[in-house]
Amino acid sequence: MSEETTQAAPRSLPRLNEPAPDFTAQTTHGPLTLSSLKGKWVVLFSHPADFTPVCTTELVEFARRAEDFKKLDTQLLGLSIDSVYSHIAWARSMEQIFGVKIPYPMIADLDMKVALLYGMVHPGASSTATVRCVFVIDDKGVLRAMIYYPLSNGRNVDEIVRLVTALQTTDKNGVSTPCNWLPGEKVIVPAPLTAEGADKRMQDSSVDVKDWYFSLKSL
Repeated sequence: MSEETTQAAPRSLPRLNEPAPDFTAQTTHGPLTLSSLKGKWVVLFSHPADFTPVCTTELVEFARRAEDFKKLDTQLLGLSIDSVYSHIAWARSMEQIFGVKIPYPMIADLDMKVALLYGMVHPGASSTATVRCVFVIDDKGVLRAMIYYPLSNGRNVDEIVRLVTALQTTDKNGVSTPCNWLPGEKVIVPAPLTAEGADKRMQDSSVDVKDWYFSLKSL
């Protein structure tokens, strides 16, 4: 295996519910250290390369939805293995063509330090570009969700907003959210852990009991 191949090989992926790997990187908003954002939620997302069409649609949509993320006290961070000059030029191009200003920092990861730290480079897809990754990090700096997409297909930003909202709802209320859950819909109450608790749950009129292990409630 060549030195170049070894350097490009991804390290072990970060793991859910463990501290997100810290880093300091140059961005379009100046130097940034991830741990300095503790107290806010973070959506760190990578794109394969600047000035590519699918990535353009994604960054424009993230920009259009920036206010939704702001309401969730969530900082957006973009990343690719491109220079800060390329990021600046691309952001200016998107503003000119689509009328949307990119309000969030874009990490210039030329040395692939962050990409390798987060397992964003998959040699089977490309040895020189980051795949489309999304990492949701909570306000305590803990990694809560990871989503990977292929190079050929763009992400659904609605789902990322929904996911952050669901995670925050879980933390605030000690509940889970069902498939396709949207704000305002019922949430799942934790199941009892004892036989006695199961019996009591079946008689609990304060929740919508489907069975002892599956109950819903409105928030």
